[in-house]
Amino acid sequence: QFNLVESGGGSVESGGSLRLSCAVPGYPYDTYSMAWFRQAENKEREGVASIESDGSITYADSVKGRFTISEDSAKNIMFLQLNALTPEDTGMYYCGLAVSPLVDPLKADYMDYWGTGIPVTVLS
Repeated sequence: QFNLVESGGGSVESGGSLRLSCAVPGYPYDTYSMAWFRQAENKEREGVASIESDGSITYADSVKGRFTISEDSAKNIMFLQLNALTPEDTGMYYCGLAVSPLVDPLKADYMDYWGTGIPVTVLS
């Protein structure tokens, strides 16, 4: 059982930046895969970025060049740097953890554990 705790969300003007964190105490980051997802109002949860156990990184097309996923294995924390934000990036952001190898690193169905989510609001 893993406990995922997100932090760092908030409101920002269009074009601004935020940094999200996902802490998983006691979790060996180089063993499993983790990812960030987001869900806008009345929309399905979508994958944003993932980092797999072998270090492979995948981004959704909509965030390539703007978002950066990283991790600090020593501190058991995963980050998502969000730059050049637009109102379309508004939503609840969730971190997920998968204990099995990922077939699709940005598909929510493959995550086994979830954080409770953190809001990101981008003002136009």
